[in-house]
Amino acid sequence: MSRHTIRAAFQRLVNERLATAEPYRGVRVTEFDEAQITALQQLRAALEIEAVRIAFERFGGTLPEHVLVPARAAADAMETAADGGPGGATDAAWRAVERHHAEFHAALVAASASPRIIEAHTAIGGELLLFVAHIRRHYTVAELVEEHRRLLGDLLARGPEAMRDHLENSTRLLVD
Repeated sequence: MSRHTIRAAFQRLVNERLATAEPYRGVRVTEFDEAQITALQQLRAALEIEAVRIAFERFGGTLPEHVLVPARAAADAMETAADGGPGGATDAAWRAVERHHAEFHAALVAASASPRIIEAHTAIGGELLLFVAHIRRHYTVAELVEEHRRLLGDLLARGPEAMRDHLENSTRLLVD
């Protein structure tokens, strides 16, 4: 590869805060401590809870079917992505599950139709994918899928508070 291509790739990782660059020392993978994980989860919660609140306001206190369909499709895709073998999901299957998990949450954020919230949520996506990789030890794919399907029902019953509870649970698992 050319030096330019490699530098551009490193710069993208730095921009996404997945790596840090230090003059004369090189580029290193970002390490997240408990405070950084909690802070990022708080930002995520602020964006997702507000997005859901706005969506509920836009749609008269509920989420219509056209909002729920992409989230359900992402949950279905999470389930389909897993290989379901006796040893559980492979690493490749988990990467697909993680991508569909991000699509699930992005679909709910998109329901807000708030360009700034959607943009900010998209910007932290790379960091969030790293975190989802660390909750594998707490879930099977089936459990993760079930939790997200249940979240959709809870959102309809309880509104944005269901999203708050969901994300607080995720934060607890990440800092465990």
